[in-house]
Amino acid sequence: MYPAELVKPMREDLTKVGFEELHTAEAVDAAIAKEGTTLVVVNSVCGCAAANARPGARMSLQNAKKPDHIVTVFAGVDREAVDAARGHMVPFPPSSPCMALFKDGELVHMLERHHIEGRPAELIAENLVDAYNDHCK
Repeated sequence: MYPAELVKPMREDLTKVGFEELHTAEAVDAAIAKEGTTLVVVNSVCGCAAANARPGARMSLQNAKKPDHIVTVFAGVDREAVDAARGHMVPFPPSSPCMALFKDGELVHMLERHHIEGRPAELIAENLVDAYNDHCK
């Protein structure tokens, strides 16, 4: 577990643009089960989360179509919530950071760490925007 003061600015990178933090399995299950689309970002302390994942997720929200709900869990901190989120992401192996788009509780798009690491934030955002345009209102 990472100290709260270490991850606070990393959490705020997403919460300041409207992401809801989830800390329990029940909260994750409820968020994913909501009607409409839900983007789940598994946040992380790693460099690719800071340079690519979080900025890409933020940039993607500038699109006309976007998820109805945006939530985040933090790997290495919110273990119960992260495990629950990853359970909904099967058959994809656990990775962090990663991002998943759900529609009416069904996984419709997945960005694993290997899709994020080494790619610019703009490319991450473009990938998410393509998914939003296909699945969001």
